[in-house]
Amino acid sequence: MNLTEYELETRRDFLRKLGAASAAAMASGAPQAFQARADDTVEHPSPTADTCILLWMAGGMAATDTFDPKRYVPYKVGVPVEEVISTFPAIDTAVDGVQFTAGLEGIAGVMDRGTIVRSHVQPDLGHILHSRHQYHWHTGYVPPQTVAAPHIGAWMAKVLGPKNPAVPAFIDVGQRLEGVGEKEELKAFHTAGFFGSEFGPFLLPYPDQAIEAVRPPGGMTPGRFADRFKRYRELVKRSKLGETGSAYQQESMVRAMDNAHRLLSSPEAKAFDLTEEPEESYAKYNTGRFGLGCLLARRLAEAGARFIEVTTEYIPFIHWDTHENGHTTVARLKKEIDAPIAQLVLDLEKRGLLDRTLVIVASEFSRDMIIEGVPGSNAKDQSRARTDVLKEMKHYGQHRHFTGGSSVLLFGGGMKKGHRYGRTADERPCIATENPVGVEDLHATIFQAMGVSPKTAFEIERRPFYATKDGLGEPVMDLFA
Repeated sequence: MNLTEYELETRRDFLRKLGAASAAAMASGAPQAFQARADDTVEHPSPTADTCILLWMAGGMAATDTFDPKRYVPYKVGVPVEEVISTFPAIDTAVDGVQFTAGLEGIAGVMDRGTIVRSHVQPDLGHILHSRHQYHWHTGYVPPQTVAAPHIGAWMAKVLGPKNPAVPAFIDVGQRLEGVGEKEELKAFHTAGFFGSEFGPFLLPYPDQAIEAVRPPGGMTPGRFADRFKRYRELVKRSKLGETGSAYQQESMVRAMDNAHRLLSSPEAKAFDLTEEPEESYAKYNTGRFGLGCLLARRLAEAGARFIEVTTEYIPFIHWDTHENGHTTVARLKKEIDAPIAQLVLDLEKRGLLDRTLVIVASEFSRDMIIEGVPGSNAKDQSRARTDVLKEMKHYGQHRHFTGGSSVLLFGGGMKKGHRYGRTADERPCIATENPVGVEDLHATIFQAMGVSPKTAFEIERRPFYATKDGLGEPVMDLFA
């Protein structure tokens, strides 16, 4: 991974500030530092969904090359870059008047079960870095914060609790937090923050190995494992404050360990074993780690998980982070995501689960061939394929971060079927021109569907911390059936 000095310094600065925020959160002190607000009179809405599955297109999925096709210009040496908006032709979906781009035929075929939001917008955070935007999208807060903000999945786990006591309420599939670039930034939002460890994500980076996470280590007898678990639990309880966080954090860690231990002996552990899936079904999902992650998500939803995130995995300049070779990379990614996402929707529907399961397909921002951020942004261009005309294939595709308009797909969970919401301009800059939806309002919509008020607040360090920033997120009710 070759980073410019600009990128290195901005990421170092982000980590320094975020590290200080995390330290402040861990040092928040006694259990009473985190309490439900005594004057909380918020009424939670009636839920339209019991489970949420977030399918995360990590790295910045270009809307104009996926779910929001514009003028298509095929590759040809000498074509001015400014003429190219979509590098894939449009295809029809199951909904009249709604088109996607070629390579997404499977998802296009189930569009009559869902809603497409084409006007999702992100703020210009000064430095348009994946670490900042992914933190913002997953927590609803722009870093750095004075406390560690919980992931949206942790909010579901804390406020709603588990659907099945034996199954972790919040499960994250596909993202490695070790051995990849920007691992500290990724760790920063893969957390329950001040809620405590018991509400954090159960991490399963390799879906085909998920069953290993709910089994004792190989060669260890159940009795020996139980003894080691008991001793480790006692060690955590005896550790000094500050070594493993505040008293509240220590107690939460112990409860998280108890929950994990209970899962090991539960029948629900079979849900983590993809070898239990019929061969024909397994093959429909087997396009790689993401595809098998979708299969695992379906099995976990059936077993009673509350919130499941499946990611294509964020690694700088890999997958959706297309700073060059955009068209070629997206063509490959479509083969990895199209069939599994469509099959997940169909399988949930077949099992009678789709109506009460909210499936979301989203990314931290979109991409453009020319503009970094939005018109007028001072963000520095990070493209590796700078040119005025197409000279070779690596120049063809969307390379620059674009925050002015992206697409989000919503299936099930009380959303309208066969519906389009919002628009972006047909010509560059393809900014949202109708019904823009920011991160706070999109989160409020997700919370609304799950039966959580976006004004829900908990007290941390003697001040309220809200589910949506300052409690101001408003659900987009036009998206609901």
